Amino acid sequence: MNIDEIVEKAADLKMHQGYNCTQAVTVALAEESGLSEEQLKALGGGFCAGMGNMKATCGALIGAIMIAGLKTKGNKTLPLAKQISEDFESRCGALICKDLKTLTDGKPLCPCEECVRNAVRAYFKIMY
Repeated sequence: MNIDEIVEKAADLKMHQGYNCTQAVTVALAEESGLSEEQLKALGGGFCAGMGNMKATCGALIGAIMIAGLKTKGNKTLPLAKQISEDFESRCGALICKDLKTLTDGKPLCPCEECVRNAVRAYFKIMY
């Protein structure tokens, strides 16, 4: 799969297959991780909605950083996480779920499916 196909797979998992934002990103990036889709879905189960209360980091971003950690085996992941976060924020306008879902003119700053797409894009931009 190319990057655009992976981006759209993540969005489809979120919008049509019942995956939360973290799960959609991690499962779409499964080939990068060394883990199975089932393992990644289980791992990401509790990180949706800003870790359950919308007051924390977007689950899509968490998923991208988790995969970066797996890809690097935890070696020097922190600066990559910072770069992925910065790229995600520039695309979405915020990092915190509540802020991303704040309505302006009746629309959220960044809908979940776009957060998922942007997290995958940020992952590939920084990791490659």
